[in-house]
Parts: sequence; structure tokens; C-alpha cells
Amino acid sequence: MSSILRHVALIPLFAGISLPTLALADEAEPGQIVVTGRGLEAAPAAVAYDVQVIGADRLAVAASGRLEDALSAAAGFQQFRRSDSRASNPSAQGITLRALGGNATSRTLLLLDGVPMADPFFGYVPLSALAPERLATARVTRGGGSGAFGAGAVAGTIDLTSAGPDQIGLFGGRALVDDRGETELSATLAPKLGAGYLVASGRWDRGRGFWTTPADQRVPASVRARYESWSTSVRAVAPLTGDVELQARVAAFNDARTLRFAGADTAASGQDASLRLVGRGAWQFDALAYVQSRDFNNVVISARTFLPTLNQRATPSTGIGGKLELRPPVGKAHVLRLGADWRFAEGHTEEDVYTAGVVTGHRRAGGTNRDLGLFIEDDWTLGPVVLTAGARADRWSVQSGRLDQVLSGVRTALAYPNRSGWEASFRGGAVINLNGSLALRGSAYTGLRQPTLNELYRSFTVFPIVTRANPALENETLRGFEGGVDWRPVAGLSFSATAFDNKVRHAIANVTIAPNVRQRQNVDAVHARGVELGAEAKLGTVSLSGSFAYTDAKVEAPGTALDGKRPAQTPRYAASATAAWHPSPRTTLALTLRHTGAQFEDDLETDVLPAATTLDAYAEVPVAGPFSLVLRGENLWDEAVVTRNSGGSIDLGTPRTLWAGVRVAFR
Repeated sequence: MSSILRHVALIPLFAGISLPTLALADEAEPGQIVVTGRGLEAAPAAVAYDVQVIGADRLAVAASGRLEDALSAAAGFQQFRRSDSRASNPSAQGITLRALGGNATSRTLLLLDGVPMADPFFGYVPLSALAPERLATARVTRGGGSGAFGAGAVAGTIDLTSAGPDQIGLFGGRALVDDRGETELSATLAPKLGAGYLVASGRWDRGRGFWTTPADQRVPASVRARYESWSTSVRAVAPLTGDVELQARVAAFNDARTLRFAGADTAASGQDASLRLVGRGAWQFDALAYVQSRDFNNVVISARTFLPTLNQRATPSTGIGGKLELRPPVGKAHVLRLGADWRFAEGHTEEDVYTAGVVTGHRRAGGTNRDLGLFIEDDWTLGPVVLTAGARADRWSVQSGRLDQVLSGVRTALAYPNRSGWEASFRGGAVINLNGSLALRGSAYTGLRQPTLNELYRSFTVFPIVTRANPALENETLRGFEGGVDWRPVAGLSFSATAFDNKVRHAIANVTIAPNVRQRQNVDAVHARGVELGAEAKLGTVSLSGSFAYTDAKVEAPGTALDGKRPAQTPRYAASATAAWHPSPRTTLALTLRHTGAQFEDDLETDVLPAATTLDAYAEVPVAGPFSLVLRGENLWDEAVVTRNSGGSIDLGTPRTLWAGVRVAFR
């Protein structure tokens, strides 16, 4: 926490504002201003891109209670591996869409109330710190973006919006236990304060975990995937004037896990703070500043000797950033957005190298990344037609890269050359509303992603594979286009279909260079073509929703063994469907069926992860006063979900898991 306190003082200076004094009030007076707690409304042509909104009702019925489970309602959403945030290495929690993966770094930009959530060093998302019960909506936009923080959105953007008192009520909490004796506790307090409000929340999960190692591959050193995580956040929203509001948030989390072998402990922690000023007057604006302090540690255990081979004992990193977006009054037919954003990431890894269980070396590696983006975008409404066009220019830099190590008495000290440059990206599209129920849309876009500090400087091992860093990596760039149709034949019924063609040039992949050795390298491109389908129906108390993605993704690397092969960890098919029944406001019964197609563990298509189909269930029934009974079932068919396959040595995902508990809610 001390690290973030050193930086948090920068936020008011960056934003040029100070915190107001909030007065507690039981309720708003007649005519008193009530704030929204959100950013500016989406521009009219946002629907020119493939957008799926996951509401609070769908987020709430995730059988695992985990965000990654809830976001899987958007077919094609994936982490690098299939494991959820209880049984995977945090550094593998990079998220992507449209099979544009290839390594564990996020190619999809995830925002929480406008703030980028990816780790400043690794680029992974701390999913266990983002509880679904704290959210109002998740807006998933596939395809590249050129607006604020658009550098990094080469596969799309997921925009999370926090819930306020209107969604949460004054107090909400729940306590659950599963059939392995694992527990989940959470609570949220959301009082209204004058015309504003405060939301304070906390969550604690712990358990002995399940066996990720199949029974026939276990050894005396094998252990269950133990986990313990907690997260807490406080968010305040208050009006400054009739059309200007201030949003402030502080948060902290810690997530500890043990994977495969005794002593193979990993942990991630962080503290975040942000301030946001939103104006909804004639000159609309959104000013944001944030600071993040993160850390990561990981012990690698040999699968032969069961002794440590590497202790990545610390990876401290800091992220600082902000944006200013303006929407000047240019007439009812236009929505003009212009502004700038800035991001700074600094971090390094501190490692001890072991031989036969004895420390024989040390390594420190890291550097800094910067990005300054300038963007402009305009939506123009011409009757039933909405046109949009935008441009972005990024000044990026890679600086202060160093490797200092001592291995078996031999010292190496390398300072890598600084690099910088300008990169331009564009996007544009159109929506044609043919009648009140049918709309045609099309768009084209380019994009940019800078290599993370992790990709540039940190090597890692997932036994027996060693993956080396590469300080010479170039930026990834995207070119893509898509077309689609949205059809709403009657109220409560909607269908969507999108065909797309996306290519990430200079894509960073983990490339095999020798037996059991890989290196992060730029390949010519990852090219993905496909179709995405969505449907939703609300029939009285029954709701049905579904999403399907087919993606033909290939690596383009002429003259190499990779050419024409699918990127690692990318399925061809993915689908999700949920049926829910809400006979009363406090009663919910839901089933979710999810399918993920077969995918390859590695870039050479050597080891297969078979297709997997799982069925989840959620039930909530009131029992007395504010108390409700909650039942959840994960993977009810007990499908064997293979999450890792290295020459036949495999890891498994979550088996059948049954939860029961109680939920309390005071409005």
C-alpha cells in the first residue's frame, strides 16, 4: 500500500480538481440533482461495431461467481488458458477476442469505469479482484478501437460499469460453501450521500482447491490447486454543479495460489486509485486520472526433482495514466469527440535461480513503456443513416530496458537501446436503419498494441517449456473490417450477425526455437476470419440468450514451420447459451450451456486440448425477510476440461462443484 500512497497525490494535480465534502442524507430532496456514476453516453454510431451488452442479471448468474465466467456470455471471449482465476497462474490471465491470441498478454482492452485494468508489467487482468456483484453492465465491443486508450484494443474493448445504490440497494451480502469446503464471502454497502453516493465492498474467497493433475499422473509432491484471495474497494460519486460530477475510487487486492506441486506458490497483489470528472453540459467532457501499484511472485518447481528451479520473488510495477475527452456543441446531427490520453508503465522482475535446490544466480530485468495518444472522432446522423469516422496518433516509447544477472558466478549487465516513434490508426463505419426493426452496419479499422514489459524482458517456465523474453519486439498493428445486421422483429426479441476479417501484423507469439525452448517473436501476422451470432429473447418471466463464434485463425509466417497453423490456445468454435426464469423480483433459476472447441497447446500444433462442453446452474429463492437461499452448480456433467497438455502431461479445469449459501439484501 505504501507504493500507491507515494503516487496517489499525483492524481488531484493531474486532474486539476479537489475532493468535495459529502453530507449524509437519507434520501434526495425534491428537485435535488442525482448523479449517474457513469461516463458520457455512448456515441450514436457505437453500434456500427459488433457490440454485446451483458446486463447485471446475466452477470449475477455466473455459477462460479467469477468475472471470466460471466464474460463468457460473449462467445469468443477467452483467457490464454481455459483455467479460471482460482487455478491458473495470474500471468496467464490475458484476455482476447476473435482468436487473436498467441500468448498470455491481453489484446482486448478492459476498462472499469473508464480506467484500464491490465497489469502495467504483464498485461494480464486481475480477474479475481473484479467481482461481478459490483457491476451494472459489461459492454463487449469486438474489433479495433481508435478512441481513448485505444492503443491496446487490437481485439476489442470490454467496458465495465460499476453498480450504484439503485442496482445494489443499501446493503447486500452473501456467504457460500461448496462440496469441497471452500468458502466465498462478500458484502457491499451503498448509502446515498446527499445527491451522491458511496459504495464500499469487500470479498474473500478461499479453498483447498481441486486436483488439476489427473490421478494417474500424481506424485507425492502433487497438491490441490489451493487458493485464497481478497479484494476491497470504495467508490464515491458526488455532484460538483448541476451537470458536473466527480467519481473517486480506491481499491486493493491480493490473490495467492498453489499450482500442481507443493511449494509452487504464486501471488498477485495491487492497489489502485482514480479520479474522474464528468460534465454533461453544452460542452461535455470526461477527465480521468489513475495510478496503479502491482506486484507478482511465483516459484517454479521442477517436475523431475520437485525442487525449486526459479523464484520470481517480486515483480513490482507502477502504472500511471489519464485522459481528457471533449464533446463540443457542433449541432444535433453531429457528436464530435476529441481528446488525449497518456499511459506510463514501469516495472522489473527480481528472480533467484536454483540448481539442485540451491540458489546459484540472480536476475533483475525491466524497463518503462510510455504512450501518448491524440484522438478525434465524429458521428454524423443523416436521417436513418449514421456515419462515423475517427483517427488516432500515438507517440510510443520503450526506455530504460536492462538485464542484470549473475549465473554460476558469471555476471551479465545489458542496457537495451531506447526506442520511440509515432503510429497512426483509423476507424470508420456506417449504420443504416431500414425500418424500426432492422439495421445494417459496416466498419473498418486499424489499431496498435505496444509490447508489454513482460514480453520484452521477462523469461518464464511452465515445465518443461522455457519461454524467453525478447527486448527487440516491435509493435503489433491491426487491420480489419466487418459487416453485420441487427434485427428486432418484436419487443423483447433480437438477433445479430457479424462477419469479420481481422489481421494483426507483427503479432507477438511464443515461437518454438528448440526442443522445450520458445521465444517471444514477431511473426508476420495472425489472420482471423469468422462469423459471430447473437440472440436474445425476453418472454415474460423467461429470458433466453445465446452467442456463437466461428473463427478461422491462422499464423502467416512464410518460410517457417508456423505458416498456416492456428495460433496457440485458440479454438475454432465457441458458444454460450443461458435460459433464465424470474417468476418474482427475488427469484431466479438459470442454466448456462457453454462449448469451447478443440485448440492446440503450442504454436506447432503438437498437443491438443480437446473440445469441452459444460453445463452450469444458478438458483436464488427468497426464504425469510431479506434472506434468500442461493444454489450454484459448476460443470454439472463433470466434463474433463483439459487446460494444459505438454507432451501428455496435462492439467484439468474445474470439476463438478456444488455451492450452497445465503444472500441478504436491504433496499
